[in-house]
Amino acid sequence: MKKIIALLLAVTLTAALFVGCSGSNQASSGSNSNAAAGDWSYIADKGELVIGITYFEPMNYKDDKGELTGFETEFAQAVCEKLGVKAKFQKIDWDSKEVELNAKTIDCIWNGMTITDERKENMGISTAYMENKQVMVTKKANADKYTKADALKGATVVAEKKSAGEEVAKGDEFFKQATYLGVDSQAKALLEVKSGTADIAIIDYVMSIGTLSDGSDYADLGVVDEKSFSPEQYGIAIRKNDKETLKKINDAIDAVANDGTLKKIAEKYDLEDLLLVGNK
Repeated sequence: MKKIIALLLAVTLTAALFVGCSGSNQASSGSNSNAAAGDWSYIADKGELVIGITYFEPMNYKDDKGELTGFETEFAQAVCEKLGVKAKFQKIDWDSKEVELNAKTIDCIWNGMTITDERKENMGISTAYMENKQVMVTKKANADKYTKADALKGATVVAEKKSAGEEVAKGDEFFKQATYLGVDSQAKALLEVKSGTADIAIIDYVMSIGTLSDGSDYADLGVVDEKSFSPEQYGIAIRKNDKETLKKINDAIDAVANDGTLKKIAEKYDLEDLLLVGNK
């Protein structure tokens, strides 16, 4: 009799454990299902869109009062106003931008980000809103020197790690005789050239517009006008497969473009000729 009772107890315990495990799996499945449904509820509940940026003029930078400003800053604020959430800017390491996005420390990457096939595979990408290209920046005295590839023999070329500039430096035949060095930011690339520790920086054309003006800290640097590389377009990146958030952002881009807001912002930073949407 004792053996029968012990057997019945064992069966009961096993069944209870099975039910408990089943319930745990269902709860986990439900949680994953909610995550797969998209991030918009998560963003809306917070009341803010956390935007990953780096600092570079004229896109996102600190003004004389220490306030964050720039084309992307104002553009993001205008879009977030349409979305009904607050724009919260968070400085990131560009080299780890996708890690930050997937870890949800940021909700999007919005910082003059070039649209590429690889990024389309790994992230959701918004409507392209601005065109750009990569340019070489050097000391003005050397601007005529580096128009030919042979002149780059022994020259040190710098660009931001994991940027479009780095892709050009590593992949374009024009730079095959140069020595390449990756740095943490486009601003660092310019500092290397200014200090003489590098000969050429490859940066976004839009950055050259905002940074190399007369009276700036880089007034002694200039663009090699005869050479440009990698025509490209800018977009905003969000987490992969989040169609709801992507549609809301695209609709808001269209709204600020069509009502003239985007053009007004671009005009402040001499970027209106590069816009791809709205009243250009």
